[in-house]
This record gives sequence, structure tokens and C-alpha cells, in this order.
Amino acid sequence: MKPLVLYIIVGILLFGLLIAVHEGGHFLAAKRLDVQVNEFSIGMGPAIFSRQKGETLYSLRAFPIGGYCAMEGEDEDSKNPRAFSRKAAWRKLIILAAGSVMNFVAGFVLVAILFGVAGSYTVPVIRDFAEGFAYAGEDGLQRGDRFLSINGHKVTVYSDVSTQFSAAQGGTMDLVVERNGEAVTLEDFPLQPQEYVVDGQTVTMYGIYFATEEVTPLGLLKQSWDTCWYFARAVWSGLVMLVTGQVGLNDMSGPVGIVTYLGEAGSQGGSIGAGLQNVCYVIALIAVNLAIMNLLPLPALDGGRIFLLVVGEVWFLFSGQKLNPKYEAWIHAVGFFLLILLMVLVTFSDIWKLVD
Repeated sequence: MKPLVLYIIVGILLFGLLIAVHEGGHFLAAKRLDVQVNEFSIGMGPAIFSRQKGETLYSLRAFPIGGYCAMEGEDEDSKNPRAFSRKAAWRKLIILAAGSVMNFVAGFVLVAILFGVAGSYTVPVIRDFAEGFAYAGEDGLQRGDRFLSINGHKVTVYSDVSTQFSAAQGGTMDLVVERNGEAVTLEDFPLQPQEYVVDGQTVTMYGIYFATEEVTPLGLLKQSWDTCWYFARAVWSGLVMLVTGQVGLNDMSGPVGIVTYLGEAGSQGGSIGAGLQNVCYVIALIAVNLAIMNLLPLPALDGGRIFLLVVGEVWFLFSGQKLNPKYEAWIHAVGFFLLILLMVLVTFSDIWKLVD
């Protein structure tokens, strides 16, 4: 099997697992909070295996691209006292949010495994400078400096440094570094990429080499947590750029684009082992992405259902009447249609990029 095909297959399976984990979060929360679950499915499409256990039908379906947790009274009113629609608002909120929580946990665990296997990780601490680096000294950067912020953006992991350096586009930067336990501010610092000779080859770089730290139990937990929050900030920045029009449909990726990117990430690893680690790192990013996206207050998403749940409770508080469930069902139906339409457009855009 060619490595590229292997990376794509592993990526698809892991992506499907993320969606199954998401639905598993809803399932576990529903069971814990005494809501009847009629079916829990891993995969979509025709069932290749199913088994009834108690009130729940457990099924394994043909296509590993998701799953679902079908709760009694989830989309309509039900007289069953254990129906989702009959439960208190706080129970509904926990059940709805549990899927995103599980996605975030999955991303955290995957990142922790990757760092644990690697045995070390890069930190935003200056280890050394390239020969000819012109910005070192008492008034500049020094070995051992830890970046705290770049252009007002907090730095917690090394990826923050590379992201902010790229965003600066070679201009001056406002830096804050920790030096000997104190914060040192370097305003309008003229740090720019230049040509340096490295191992006999001329490369364009910033001329800074960063340190690595060996994995320790507490350090691993902190690094994994900070990395997941870096993912979250990256997702949020992407959403802001989408809303403000800085990026458009052509910059979004659907299933085809994601699979293509997973294959490219794996191919850049240099070896099959490194390639699989790259794929898993991207999947961890996607896991956090799913956690955040599903909590957006949009119809057909968990966040939309949470939003309507809060609106319904506020309406009941002031009017003494509950919102008609059919209105919520219509809103989610329209939202689901628009979501599918968006996915179709993005998928065609991805295919057009490949053909072009």
C-alpha cells in the first residue's frame, strides 16, 4: 500500500472516530441523566451489525463517517417521562454540550499521546542564534529568553511564535520576553527573515533556534492543554476572518479538502511513522475544531439547540408559556438544509481546486 493511500485511510477512519466520539458524549450524558436512548450507531448508512440491549439498539453501519445518538423526544414532544423533551433545562444543556466536550477531550488525549511518543516538544525559548544574527545583545534578544507575547498576542506554545511571525510579514514587532524571571519589552523590534547559511545551504529564516524540553507528567499535561487552546484560538481567528470577509468559500475545506490535506500532511513526514504522526496531529486540530464549531449558535448544530433552549427558558420565565417544539424543529430543518448546501458548495470548490 502506498504511504499516501495509507495516510488518507487512517485520516478518514480517525475523522469518523471523532464524530462517533462526539455522539458517544451525547450517549453517555443521556444515559447518566436518565434519558431514553433508542439507538446508538457508529457509522452511517446500512447496518452491518446491530444488537438490541435493553431499550437501546446498538448498531455498526457501513460507512465510517460519523454516527448518531437517537434520544426519545429529541425532535418532538413525547409523553415518555424519560424523554429528552421532558427533562429539566440543565440536563438538556449538559447532554447537548457533552459531544463537544468529548471532542475536545479526544483532541487533548491525541496531542498528549503524540508528545509522549516523541519524548520532547519545542518551547518558545531561545536556544541559540544563526551565525550572523544581528538582533542579539543587551538591547535585543538573548539566549534563554522566553517569548510571552508578540504584537499583543499571548504566546503559550512554540506554534504561537511561528503563527505571529508569519502574521507580521517581515515588519517590526512588539515583543515581550521573560528574562531572568522578569518581563522585558522590546517595542518596534526590527526582527525580519534574512538569508543565513545553514549546513552549507542558504535559507531564508528569522535566525532563531528554539529549545526543546523533555516530557514530564505535569509538563506533558500543560503542553497538551496549551496546544489544544492554541488550536481553539486558531479556529476562532478563522471564524473572525470568515465573518469579516478576509477569507471566502475558496478558503474553506469540506470532506474532499480535508482528506487531501491529510494526505499532504502525511507525505511531508519523511517516513511512514512521522507521516502518521502528522496525520494524527491534524486530526487533533480537527477534533478541537469540531468541538468549537458544534457550539456555535447556529441551527442544526448543538450550539443552536443550546441557544434555542436558553431562549425558550427566558420566554417561559417572562410569559409562562413554553415554545412550541415544532418551531424549533422547523428552524433546525432549515439550518440542516443550509448546512448541507454549504457542504455541497465547499465540496465542489475542493474538487475544482484538484482539477484545476
